Amino acid sequence: MFTVDLLFNALIAGVLLGGFYAAVSLGLTVSFGQLNIVNIAHPAFVILGSYIAYMCNSLWGLDPILTGIIFIPVFFLIGAGAYRLYYESFERKDDEALRGLAFFFGVMFIIEVALIMVYGVDFRTVQASYIGQSWKAGGIGVPTRMFVPFCVAIAMFSAVYLYMSRTFNGRAIKAVAQDRLALQLMGADPVKIKQLGFGISIGTAALAGALLIIIIPVEPSVGRLYIGQVFAIAVLAGLGSIPGTLVAGLILGIAESLVSTFFGPSWAPAVAFGILLAALAFRPQGLFGR
Repeated sequence: MFTVDLLFNALIAGVLLGGFYAAVSLGLTVSFGQLNIVNIAHPAFVILGSYIAYMCNSLWGLDPILTGIIFIPVFFLIGAGAYRLYYESFERKDDEALRGLAFFFGVMFIIEVALIMVYGVDFRTVQASYIGQSWKAGGIGVPTRMFVPFCVAIAMFSAVYLYMSRTFNGRAIKAVAQDRLALQLMGADPVKIKQLGFGISIGTAALAGALLIIIIPVEPSVGRLYIGQVFAIAVLAGLGSIPGTLVAGLILGIAESLVSTFFGPSWAPAVAFGILLAALAFRPQGLFGR
């Protein structure tokens, strides 16, 4: 039954969910949109971040968000190393199109199988003081397990956006896929710049994974469910647009929440692919594309 309170609850849930979707997609915006690297394994790195948050929470009681922040440098180094391997194996030989995509498929399945071997296929959750609470005003409720990740996601977006727009290396990351020669003439090494950018893209997955396990329980194959969402958001945003990624994430989150509320959750997974097809058909350059 339709009510105004139900509509407002769906909209609020959609905004909070959209902030999380945008956080998960931020790394892909950098790697795919700005570096032209189709890292289809990005959701798997997010799930890896979730399991690290789970491990630190269950063993030492660390807050998942704090764990995600602590492991950002570790994931950055993993991303930098992965790009170096990708560059030496594929990009340097101009063979990154199909074989490079297969490389990231392999990385995705290695991460998933490794997590299954260590943790099994059971769902895992974390404990924190803000999980299970909510704020209520009349008939409208705001669950803190979604509000806190939303705030952290906005902070992460702000930090990455400021770095990309205010620093030489950040602007170089955005320029490397557009004009490598001009970048070299400015004294920058395109390979090192792409390695830095890819490290940042994987670094965001550490914190995004921590946010994910706060919102829902996770198991190793959950990352596959987000492949459609992250690519839909990246395309809808306009490849490489960080503000566009946030806006596109909010659009997708609100759309999924409304569909789940009024038509049933079984229809929600189709929303991302519907938005992706609509974007490709009517505005292939995306909302913030040039």
